[in-house]
Amino acid sequence: MERSAHSLVPTFLALARHSWLRPADIALRETVGRLGRDGEQQMMAATGGVNTHRGAIWALGLLVSAAAMHGGAASADQLTRTAAALASLPDRAAPKLFSKGLKATHRYQVPGAREEAQQAFPHVMKLALPQLMTSRATGASESEARLDALMAIMTSLSDTCVLSRAGMTGLKAMQQGARAVLLSGGCRTAGGQKALAQLDQRMLSLNASPGGAADLLAATLFIDRVCSPEHSYF
Repeated sequence: MERSAHSLVPTFLALARHSWLRPADIALRETVGRLGRDGEQQMMAATGGVNTHRGAIWALGLLVSAAAMHGGAASADQLTRTAAALASLPDRAAPKLFSKGLKATHRYQVPGAREEAQQAFPHVMKLALPQLMTSRATGASESEARLDALMAIMTSLSDTCVLSRAGMTGLKAMQQGARAVLLSGGCRTAGGQKALAQLDQRMLSLNASPGGAADLLAATLFIDRVCSPEHSYF
């Protein structure tokens, strides 16, 4: 997993350089798409063909580009709206592939990663970031606050990674389990930790991993850091 993440550093640097102070237009959208696909190939080479971060490349790639388009100075709302504008543009060079995520969105008639980006990352802006701030303010450690933010995403997201492996049964288990963690006081409390352990065991039994939610947690932490430079959590 770490090898995969480190392999993407050149991709994100290239995205920032090519997007610096540029407007959202088709030319930039297609450049971003090409660089993202190059990053996928680097990731696959680093992992021996295992897809560990494709969803993160999409979400973080758009947000890195959006941050650069604003010259590194933008609010969270500006950042996500710019990323949404970029995601909504066509990429004529995009391969016509029917991924597992797309299959799940079609089969279960739910939005996926593309729609999340095109709608300006509502699970990040309306759920994860507010929960992250609330948990920090109420005494949670940074790790606990980030776990709470992940739970907030999982309460609502139609995670196509979970749907692909465990169907609607798995998705409902994920959403209900995440709600139980937060209703028990979050990950800093004994009740929340017990509910988290139960959720972990349930997802393991279903062979389902909330990869889509994890991608959006990464997006949340990126926005938190870029838009709140006074924080020193990284």
